[in-house]
Amino acid sequence: MKILLIPLVTLAFQISCAQGIREKLEKGVRKLEADSQMRHAIVSLCVIDAKNGRLVYGHHEQMGLVPASCQKLFTSAAAFDLLGHDYRYKTLLKYDGRIENGTLLGNVFLVGSGDPTLGSRRWKETREDFVFSEILTALRMNHINKISGKFFLDDSKFSMQPIPDGWTWGDMGNYYGAGCWGINWKENQYDMLLKPGSKIGDTVEIIALVPALKLEGMINEITTAEKGSGDNGNIYLPPYAVFGFTGGTIPMGTEHFTISGAVPYPSDQLREEIEDSLIKHDLLVEKGYHLYREKSADKQYWGEPSGNLTTHYSPTLDSINYWFLKKSINLYGEALIKTLSYEKTGKGSTDKGIQILKEFWMAHGIEGAAINLVDGSGLSPQNRVTTDALVKVLQYARNRTWFPSFYSALPDIHGLKMKSGSIGGARSFAGFQTSREGREYLFAIIVNNYDGFSSLIVQKLWKLLDLLK
Repeated sequence: MKILLIPLVTLAFQISCAQGIREKLEKGVRKLEADSQMRHAIVSLCVIDAKNGRLVYGHHEQMGLVPASCQKLFTSAAAFDLLGHDYRYKTLLKYDGRIENGTLLGNVFLVGSGDPTLGSRRWKETREDFVFSEILTALRMNHINKISGKFFLDDSKFSMQPIPDGWTWGDMGNYYGAGCWGINWKENQYDMLLKPGSKIGDTVEIIALVPALKLEGMINEITTAEKGSGDNGNIYLPPYAVFGFTGGTIPMGTEHFTISGAVPYPSDQLREEIEDSLIKHDLLVEKGYHLYREKSADKQYWGEPSGNLTTHYSPTLDSINYWFLKKSINLYGEALIKTLSYEKTGKGSTDKGIQILKEFWMAHGIEGAAINLVDGSGLSPQNRVTTDALVKVLQYARNRTWFPSFYSALPDIHGLKMKSGSIGGARSFAGFQTSREGREYLFAIIVNNYDGFSSLIVQKLWKLLDLLK
């Protein structure tokens, strides 16, 4: 009897804890739904026991809702399995022709593979000065002081469509809505330096774009708002555009104010900067710099490069994933989706990548109807997923060898290890929490169509999740 007593007591304690937390969560959800911010909203919550996978509490957990950036968990975990934690992007510098007396009698090709980190300041080895140094060193080591032909920038490995179909006009001109190409540069971002007026309603002055863009014009309609009103400026400059405009407001009271936009075509931006770098180092390209976009439009013949000058490698996937989840970089998610497609089909497209992503999760126990996805980052308001599916992703990741890298990339928010998501009218959280009693929970919560300030609904969601502590 003494031998059986301990297991029975332990089981009784576990049942008691499960019933207790279930009742607390039920009460917390009812209180949230009765809140005035939730009058026209819906909340979905799913909590499971990490050790046995049993449902602790579910509320609308099978209802598909807009997940915002919590959708990145689907992309992240699948990429680890399908690409490998040590996967690296390769950007090749190649040539055709022959080298004689310091002159390349032929052409140079910069061939991208969709690396979203090329030119990024997050790693020493990806920064622009490092990349340009690699190019110059490769040319000098091969005794090339002049190129008699052309310098081609080839971004053909990814589709010419850089934006998922579900993204909105109001997002795609801003840094977080940057498109994804076969060549990406500096995370496809630039800064717009602004000078607010001295009083509310004054027109704001655009001081500079850093780096400078090749634009025909930019109509500025940003005005000055009261102090402390924050960044409410918007940039409308879609992919491939040469003309754009701005709107919204920025606060008065500062000499300079910066908002960030999405570069309309990063290969063109990189072309300008490579040309400046080579000219600075007295290396002449006699027939100029050319883009794959021009080849496609004009049906140009480029020839096939036969020799390799150097290969630039990105950081490994686990390092890329760290910033993808920690700072919620949408570009990285879209690059990973297209990379899944490229590695399987030879061409990086969003649609094919999403199909591969869905098939992966369906093969691991998630119903297809529970994950209606249109992008890899969660920026589109057309995405719909269930909290049950989000928790299944966490449960799957927890049992994989790459889990430590996945887990360490999750932000620490309000004392919980979790990913957050936010787009208009939608807030979400999904992650891991160990209670004071030592029970480990996996959870996901989504609220759609709440009223009022996002900061207020977030506080209420945190209070509900505090019950898991």
